[in-house]
Amino acid sequence: MGDVIVSMEHIHKSFPGVKALDDVRFELRSGEVMALLGENGAGKSTLMKILSGVYTRDSGTLTIFGKEYGDLTPKLAREAGVAIIHQELNMCRHLSVAENMFLGRELSGMLALKNDEMEKEAQKYLDQLGVSISPRQTVGELPVSRQQMIEIAKALSINAKILIMDEPTSALTSREIEELFAIIRKLKEQGHGIVYISHRLEELSHITDRVTIMRDGQYITEGNFSDFTMDEIIQNMVGREIKEKFPRISCEKGRKVFEVRHLNAGRMVRDINFSLYEGEIVGFAGLMGAGRTETTRAIFGIDPKESGEILLDGKELTINKPMDSIRSGVVLAPEDRKKDGLCTKLSVRQNLALPNLDIVCGSTGVVNSAKEDELCKKAVKDLTIKLPNLEVNADTLSGGNQQKVVVGKWLARNSRVVIFDEPTRGIDVGAKVEIYNLMNQLKQQGIAVMFVSSEMPEVMGIADRIIVMCDGRITGELDARETTQNEILKLATAFENKITADTNNQEEG
Repeated sequence: MGDVIVSMEHIHKSFPGVKALDDVRFELRSGEVMALLGENGAGKSTLMKILSGVYTRDSGTLTIFGKEYGDLTPKLAREAGVAIIHQELNMCRHLSVAENMFLGRELSGMLALKNDEMEKEAQKYLDQLGVSISPRQTVGELPVSRQQMIEIAKALSINAKILIMDEPTSALTSREIEELFAIIRKLKEQGHGIVYISHRLEELSHITDRVTIMRDGQYITEGNFSDFTMDEIIQNMVGREIKEKFPRISCEKGRKVFEVRHLNAGRMVRDINFSLYEGEIVGFAGLMGAGRTETTRAIFGIDPKESGEILLDGKELTINKPMDSIRSGVVLAPEDRKKDGLCTKLSVRQNLALPNLDIVCGSTGVVNSAKEDELCKKAVKDLTIKLPNLEVNADTLSGGNQQKVVVGKWLARNSRVVIFDEPTRGIDVGAKVEIYNLMNQLKQQGIAVMFVSSEMPEVMGIADRIIVMCDGRITGELDARETTQNEILKLATAFENKITADTNNQEEG
């Protein structure tokens, strides 16, 4: 690790009704990975938006490469060598790799853009990272992991020496994560300073040199990663000891609530059969592309079904669209809560009330304010949603609280089946435990709970039963208390193993 390249002291930032940062300090050195840790709402993103010029601080000092800056703008921050790679990549999918890398700073001649020169320059930075991507390829055709590499190459092309990575692995496979870590190590060797924001604490040991921990908008502590235990990191983040990472509640298994028979919907949902019972949580495991999300979408009526039956309390349901499912009492908390689960520019009140207008409106179709208020306050109380008031926009809430709003609007309908798709993606360890407790609460109430997760320890820790999928099919069912990760992985790669075996047999024959 080298010299201090970023120093932020006594940083304060307030928004209407919310004190986001309160006397925060932060320091980054060249050639290091600094993990910036804290629960959702701790102020990490706000602090980094100040460093990257998106927000203006109320007070405090900011020094980059020894130069003190007043009010930064995004342009000034870029010129100072700061680049931020967001969790949700902002790329023009219809443009080429080179066009995205030079967007807003195109190289042009007298009459036309210098496309050949931009492609050559883009290739240089892609080669520097050691990634094989053609600068002429359309970005929309590339997986998220490749798009992320393009963002890093773009940062290098503007001579950024300070890289902020916000949840960079949230949508990557294990192999892609290893590729990203290799790139990060290479950037460290080249003297770049990297701020790494992640809720996947198990990743930190692979790349992190130091940690800075925030809580409730305040600086808590910093130090070498090797000087902390994981329990100490978590306790500093949440302000309390988390006794159980995966709180499990035992309930007596009751009667069958929900059943799916021979469900088919496209290539990724083939002959799906399973049941959900009162008093249990069923986890769906599998690798990316196994068909788990597609199965939830087909059940909920988002994607059309080719064939199959869906039964609730023994009676077949006719589900052709999501509203059919909602009215039947089968609801979905989708994988992308911002895109599919919330209207982020509307208030929390409006988000909770929107799917329940038939409840809060009278026969005249006019909203009954008292009923609406009762419904919203009950959801906030029951799910302990943290917010200053019901009128704040949903996009101002932390990831964990946004997830609670998604669930809260469905529970207001006394739903019988709740399906969670990647419910803890992008939320912190404390909020994860709250989501697990919410699942346990539903389980105790006799509500059938099904959830999809790519985190095997999570599935094993929370589910009672595990259903494994591979290549659009169910390949096995396991007791969560008695199984191992190896058993799950074996079933999750069942068809890959079968294809390999078939190929070997053909070669031998």
